[in-house]
Amino acid sequence: MQVLYVSTEVYPALKTGGLADVNAALPPALIRLGADVRLLLPAFPALLKAAGQLERVAKLDTVFGTAPVEISRGTLDGVPAYFIVAPEFYARRGNPYTDAKGQDWPDNHLRFALLGWVAARFADSAFDGWRPDIVHSHDWHAGLAPAYLAARGGDRPGSVFTVHNLSYQGQFPAETFGALHLPPHFFGLQGLEFYGKVNFIKAGLHYADRITTVSPTYAREIQTPQQGCGMEGLLRSRAGALTGILNGVDPQEWNPASDPRIPARYDAGHLEGKAVCKTALQTGLGLGLNAAGPLFGAVSRLTTQKGLDLLLGALPRLTAGGGQLALLGAGDADLEQGFRAAAAAHPRAVAVRIGYDEDRAHRIVAGADVMVVPSRFEPCGLTQMYGLAYGTLPLVRRVGGLADTVTDAAVPEGDGFVFEETNVAALGAALERVFSVWREPHIWAALRRQAMRADFGWEPSARRYLDLYRGLRPHA
Repeated sequence: MQVLYVSTEVYPALKTGGLADVNAALPPALIRLGADVRLLLPAFPALLKAAGQLERVAKLDTVFGTAPVEISRGTLDGVPAYFIVAPEFYARRGNPYTDAKGQDWPDNHLRFALLGWVAARFADSAFDGWRPDIVHSHDWHAGLAPAYLAARGGDRPGSVFTVHNLSYQGQFPAETFGALHLPPHFFGLQGLEFYGKVNFIKAGLHYADRITTVSPTYAREIQTPQQGCGMEGLLRSRAGALTGILNGVDPQEWNPASDPRIPARYDAGHLEGKAVCKTALQTGLGLGLNAAGPLFGAVSRLTTQKGLDLLLGALPRLTAGGGQLALLGAGDADLEQGFRAAAAAHPRAVAVRIGYDEDRAHRIVAGADVMVVPSRFEPCGLTQMYGLAYGTLPLVRRVGGLADTVTDAAVPEGDGFVFEETNVAALGAALERVFSVWREPHIWAALRRQAMRADFGWEPSARRYLDLYRGLRPHA
């Protein structure tokens, strides 16, 4: 089974969110199961730097009015990868999607149309003598790959499109459609058109042979008006092609028994190291060492989607109960300022670091007692699974992948704390339950052991993807 895996970022070379973690872990898991998986990526500077020596395998005249682009082959952490070398599109400062001021690049429709167009060209066996059986594209950036394959017609690879977050859709003015060089009728209700605009994620949802998303619960939720982001009707019409496959956790990166980023290693049978990690975290952040309550950790984008406004609103109850908070993240300016103000008012109880740092993220997950993930919606979530692996009990809202991975402490198999409603009062009530269990050390210890027994390795998920591929191309 030959699979072209089309995306934009891979940890550790380039990361703006959880997509990069998935892209770093799922292809190797598929390769271990016998699939021939090769990445297709834009040649962003950080990716080129990580790939090292490249070999040019093709040169293409494009339909986008650019200079010819090169397709070069290399590897990323041992995974074969093709890079689209188009300096005028990809050799830019800033992250993959925005400039240094955080503004979308004005030609993003062309930059990521090129990614989908090149993916479809692999169907012609034009590169390296290798033709995929499956083109598996990820999120809106690669949403046009299924559309270009559909426009090509004939004998073509099967197409799979994975939605990691439906709220990011890649939407552009209608006048950009002509520059995409797709058939005119593709700009319509049964195509890319969405309220008079071009919508890349709709292209993937409409034209892909199969659609996946990153948890079973989210697959159901996005078929509803509450979570469908306007795509619920289309997704309901394609329910037979839609599957929710839970993301996994890479044990090479997230394992307290071997993690080189934390002060002390530990496992479920030898937890002394976790106490060392907590003390080191408190000391490093200037938090008090003798707090009456647990240390809560949050590693997140500071957005209302992630429910960080709820956490900010519940902070008075958290600190009044003797709890502490270690927060790492960036995002909404008002939330950043609110958390900074809370840290200034309670320097021994609240520590805030704006930005993202992978080492500090690991130290927070290892040193905290509780991971807070109060999301309004959450396609999968990884932080709660990291918390389970490190014996850091998750406090989550029952939504999306959080509902699929955390079981409330009220039942015998519980490994965390779950609340239902999206308001400060509900989160505050959940905090009270956390404090109540914290005062029962033997119960807390049992929950921690239960949490660390959870297994979210990638192999089961990779097998489900492989089954999906084989369903599309049974003789590959």
